Amino acid sequence: MTQLQQAKAGTITTEMKNVARDEGVDGDWLMKQVAAGEIVIPANRNHKNLAAVGIGGGLKVKVNSNIGTSPLFIDVDDEMAKLEAALTAGADAVMDLSTGGDLDEIRRRMIAACPKPLGTVPMYQVMKEAGDKTKMSMSIYMDVLKRHAEQGVDFITIHAGVTSRAFGAMDSRLMKSVSRGGALLLAWMAHHNKESFIYENFDDVLGLCKDYDITLSLGDGMRPGCLHDATDQAQLDELRILGELQQRAVAEGVQVMIEGPGHVPYNEIELNVILQKKYCHKAPFYVLGPLPTDIAAGYDHIACAMGGALAASKGADFLCYVTPKEHIGLPNVGDVYQGTVVTKIAAHVADLARGNPAALARDHRMAVARNNVDWIGMQEESIDPVTFAELRRLECEQNPELDRANFCSMCGDFCVFESYNPDKKEKGE
Repeated sequence: MTQLQQAKAGTITTEMKNVARDEGVDGDWLMKQVAAGEIVIPANRNHKNLAAVGIGGGLKVKVNSNIGTSPLFIDVDDEMAKLEAALTAGADAVMDLSTGGDLDEIRRRMIAACPKPLGTVPMYQVMKEAGDKTKMSMSIYMDVLKRHAEQGVDFITIHAGVTSRAFGAMDSRLMKSVSRGGALLLAWMAHHNKESFIYENFDDVLGLCKDYDITLSLGDGMRPGCLHDATDQAQLDELRILGELQQRAVAEGVQVMIEGPGHVPYNEIELNVILQKKYCHKAPFYVLGPLPTDIAAGYDHIACAMGGALAASKGADFLCYVTPKEHIGLPNVGDVYQGTVVTKIAAHVADLARGNPAALARDHRMAVARNNVDWIGMQEESIDPVTFAELRRLECEQNPELDRANFCSMCGDFCVFESYNPDKKEKGE
């Protein structure tokens, strides 16, 4: 039985107990939210080293980091280093989006080394094995999907909401489709003049996902790739279809989350969250950004954090990171680390806005550490302790007296905590 089926039967699984413990929530409440389809716990029974993670309303906002090869850059060891960087930076989940090299072997190595939920987009391997987008088929898709399932993939992005209805809705678009999976399906449908083979065979996908307890991430193949296309008919039509598919999946006992935009103006982000929760029955919302501007190339990770913090504060549950290389090229290890950290900041900002007790307590501990000029305490509470420690090391290296002082090089003797701080606790108190 899947996590969803067991929750509906009134069973609190080991994974639910672990998530409840980590989140500081009641196990019975968590079970009921899983049963309602409002929380998912991606946990393929073949992923043996998995530490379960919960995603959905009432839990901390989670962060996903994308890694993977491209046809031009195939270095599996480099991708493994990116995996380590993402996990070190605090990623709650990782997706392998590899499109070059031995995809089965790459995925095997990643799953074996990843204790967090690992996701994939099977369509990429379908395209690679078909050799041409017009030769893709449902039989190839199911064969690929079964391999992902047997290896232990916990969640998959499937573009089942991209249907023939999209063609008429795209007329006013500047960018027709910026989703790799969505664009491949649109090309296949246009060539064959047929409906999407994934949409027409959705029940087959559900059956296989139920066998392995794979969580579906219903992909937004029609997400806007620029502000011009945001919240348009093509995007909203697909969202309504995803809501219908979500209900079919939940009825079959398959866990589901919904992917969302994309490039969206800041003033439309809250509306997008409201519409997703309305059309998709409060299913967990997995947002790709959103990016509130089109011109932040090189700094898209910062734009992403701005949009993600707002989206999650209004109800989005899962933030997909963006790196500084977004719209430019394949990210390196440093890009992955930086993208993960800034998106973790966005998630934490949203947790604070949502009143999450653990997030509020962490900020309070940081405030106490700063008030006491407790450098070790500040490092422990920092969202990126590695960078904090390195910056402090450089400070003390350049100014040896700082190693023994209760101030930093910014203020020196003008330190406010040294000038007047009657509540400061000395070391050892």
